[in-house]
Amino acid sequence: MLSVAARAGPFAPFVSAAAHAVPGPLRPLAPAVAHRDRKVPLEPKRPLLCRETLSGRAARGGLVVSASLNAPASVRCVHNDVAVPDFSAYRRQDVQDANASSQGSSDSRKGFSYLMTAASGVATAYVAKNVVTQFISSLSASADVLALSKIEIKLSDIPEGKNMAFKWRGKPLFVRHRTQAEISQEAEVDVSQLRDPQHDLDRVKKPEWVILVGVCTHLGCVPIANAGDYGGYYCPCHGSHYDASGRIRKGPAPLNLEVPVYQFIGDDTVVVG
Repeated sequence: MLSVAARAGPFAPFVSAAAHAVPGPLRPLAPAVAHRDRKVPLEPKRPLLCRETLSGRAARGGLVVSASLNAPASVRCVHNDVAVPDFSAYRRQDVQDANASSQGSSDSRKGFSYLMTAASGVATAYVAKNVVTQFISSLSASADVLALSKIEIKLSDIPEGKNMAFKWRGKPLFVRHRTQAEISQEAEVDVSQLRDPQHDLDRVKKPEWVILVGVCTHLGCVPIANAGDYGGYYCPCHGSHYDASGRIRKGPAPLNLEVPVYQFIGDDTVVVG
């Protein structure tokens, strides 16, 4: 067994060694002889890398030493051996010479830059417009939903004095063919006495035809046609009475029956929606 004892300081380069013979299982060892009078020199400690030891270890450009009153001195290596890439292949012919003035080609270069900027802006705006348009179009109703948003009704199938109900956008739609007596009766109603004042002519496009959404304005029930105290529509749920023009005349309903958007196509067809 070899034991080595060393201490830091001026005795670091040297150690004292002692050797002892230890028996092993394979073969006997010869007795070791310790030379106590002989000192074995070891490799001395390498000096630390500091300001005093940087001589010969700096970069090619030498050292730059800076010092101030409030900060310790510092040593900085100047790496001036870095090769600068050559960008001549990417530069214009007018600015290849570093010693020549480039003011003569300044206008053309600026014009090219402005042109490229404007073209890029126009292209970006066009792409953004298409993206926004496609996104908004994806949110719109599909073709089958748009087809159900309108309904075409043949008026010749509705006899005079009768009311027919249709399904439109999931709601009942009333189309009433009024008689001349009903037209005259509704036109003579005093508008000032109505809960929701509205003249009969403001609710129809043709006096003989009344088109209404068959949903009670109280709680959304479906009224019964040709019933009630005024011969128009009657909601049996809470007792709302409407006249032949769909105006509320009695009961808890606050508003008249809704008139949808419609237009006549000829004398025999109407399109609702």
